[in-house]
Order: sequence, then C-alpha cells, then structure tokens
Amino acid sequence: MATFRVSGEADVMEVVRAARESKRTLEIIGHGTKRGFGRPVECDDILDLSGLSGIVKYEPDEMIITARAGTPVAEIEATLAERNQRLGFEPPDWSSLLYAYYKPASMGGVLSADANGSAAIRYGRCRDHLLGFRAVNGFGEAYKGGAKVVKNVTGFDLPKLFCGAMGTLGPLTEVTLRVFPKPPVCVVFEITELTFPQAAPLLNRVWTSALGPTCLAYMPAVVARELPGLAENAILIRIEGSPTHLKEQGTLLRALMDGRSIGENEDGVAIIAALGNGMPFHCNSLGVWRLTIAPSRAADLIDELEPPIWFADWAGGLLWIGLKNKPPLHEVATRHRAHAVQIRPEGHAAASEVPFAPEHRVRAELTRRVKAAFDPLRLFNPGRMWEGV
Repeated sequence: MATFRVSGEADVMEVVRAARESKRTLEIIGHGTKRGFGRPVECDDILDLSGLSGIVKYEPDEMIITARAGTPVAEIEATLAERNQRLGFEPPDWSSLLYAYYKPASMGGVLSADANGSAAIRYGRCRDHLLGFRAVNGFGEAYKGGAKVVKNVTGFDLPKLFCGAMGTLGPLTEVTLRVFPKPPVCVVFEITELTFPQAAPLLNRVWTSALGPTCLAYMPAVVARELPGLAENAILIRIEGSPTHLKEQGTLLRALMDGRSIGENEDGVAIIAALGNGMPFHCNSLGVWRLTIAPSRAADLIDELEPPIWFADWAGGLLWIGLKNKPPLHEVATRHRAHAVQIRPEGHAAASEVPFAPEHRVRAELTRRVKAAFDPLRLFNPGRMWEGV
C-alpha cells in the first residue's frame, strides 16, 4: 500500500489518473480524524489531502470564505474570528470521539461527514452553507460545482450532494462557504428539574417562537454527571445578540416558560461545544448513534431504547445515544420515522459494518448511478457507506 501526499489539485489529478490506469482503489483522508466513521474500507492506496491546506480567499464584506479542503477547521474559525464572523453550522470536532486524538479536523472531512453542531437549528446544516467547491472525478478531471455566491440557480445543486457523501464521489480540493456575523453577547439559559416529556413541549415552544435560539438541548441526569457545571435534567437555551436584544429575549423567554425558574449557566458556551464534540461518550466504549427525528417522537424512542447515556439537541430533533450490546438501530429508527447513523462502533472497533441505514431498492439504484457518474471504476472509498457503492 502506497500513501500519496498531495499539495495541489494537479497532484490529485495525477494520482487519480494513475489509479485509474492501474485500477487501484484510493482511500481519501484529510488528517484522519474520521477514519473510524463509516464502514471498513480496504483500499489499495491512500490519497492524503492534508497538504491541500490554506485559505485561498476571504471576503468579509461578502461573507464568504474559500479554503483548500485539507485546511483545519480551527484555522478557518480563527481567521473568521478576527473579523467577528463565524461558520453558522458550528462544525464539531469528533477526533477524540473517534480515538483520533490530537489530530485537527479538516474542512473537507467535516463536510464529507455532514458534521453539524447545535447552531444548525438556527442557521441550517453544512449543506446550506457550502456554496461551491472544486473536486476531481474518477477520470482524473478537475471540475467545480456551485458558485461563490449565496444565490445560485445554475445547474445541479452538487454542493448538497457532496455533504455527507463520505468521499465516495471523489476528493474535494477547494470549498467556498457562507459565513455569518458573530454576535457581541451570548447567554445560555438553564431550566432544571424537568423530565424529557416535560421538556419537549417547552423546547418546541421556544423553537417556534421569535427568540431565534442557537441551541435548544436537553440534558438528562446521566450526562450532567459527565460534564462539570451542568445541572441534571435541564434544558439549555442559547441566545445571542446585542445587550438590548438579549434583555428583550430574556423577557420573552420567561413568558414562554410559564413561570418556571430560569437561570444563566456561566459555563454554558463550553458545555454546548463539548456536547457537539460528543464529550459525554469520550470515556466509555459504547456504540454512539446520532438520530434525526421529529421532536414529538423523540421521547417515545428514548423510552423504548432506555439508553445508558443520551441527550437531545435541535429541540429534540437530534438525539445522541450511547448503547451497549444492541443490534443496529435502523429498524427501531424506521418505526419512529427517524434516521439513524452510527458515528462510532462499540468497543473501540476500527469501523462499523452498519453505520448507515440500508437503502430502499429504488434509492439504492439511484445511489449506484450517481456513484458511477462521478467514479465509474469505484476508485474512491469503495464500500464506505454501503457495500458495492
């Protein structure tokens, strides 16, 4: 097995063309933080994109940034912070969760894994922020998708297709992202002593109000024991804006809570970041799942599974669940009209055999056709999502 470390798009094209001629498959990696996410991949060689790093162009007034795919997320966030801007989908860092300690998450890897944080409830997921990209297809040809503008109606919406594709459609070489202003003040409100069924309608009430929160999470007692500074059985509500705006929002929040006691959590910002990074699961070997679900159905699913560790984000629309000695959750998720993805297999295994739900016959055929259009010889991460794709 050879490892090809590239420093430019031309290098990527050369490696892919050579792989095509020799019919050798390529495992696409950035800094390797997500190699444990997805099905096991047995490739002939490795295409290392970590050298494709650096910010190409940053236009603060236009609120867009273009960077090479291997650029560490932390580098992009630091650059944006200098101009009081940020990434709206709040990309998490799953390196410790996936036992890739001390490695920096790359922007290409975050997009390919469809990794989103708490703020996605307000600003949308990464697929809503990737405006354009450059990539290399299975013919060794460079091409671009989308455009470096927010309003783009030309051609197919390829950026959304690449978010969550796990590198199976080919290596990204450059990405252009929409960014947002960073509010001057952030407050995390906390309402405690609530069961999940009690908390769910309150979360929904805030979500559908004019508050515009950037986090709506529920923390059961078991998670509170893992995170210092977090009360048990509590709702966390993050509100951002100017001091005057926050004062008005605080008044509205109290009206929505029907007289319940509301406090401020001074550690709330750090706690929310830790939740997005999966910190409650760092010190155990449970299998870790993320499920997207209608918030009204979340409590029933938790009651059925009785997981040892879990918490809810996105007003109950995103469940993080840790399980031991359980079969894949896809059947359970389907019964509750949810979608389950296994982020980490149980017991420090290298990768999972069933991270993604089996596709319906019609959709599976469409997936194979899309894969064939970009990568007809199945050179890139074959089988990373489903067998034969």
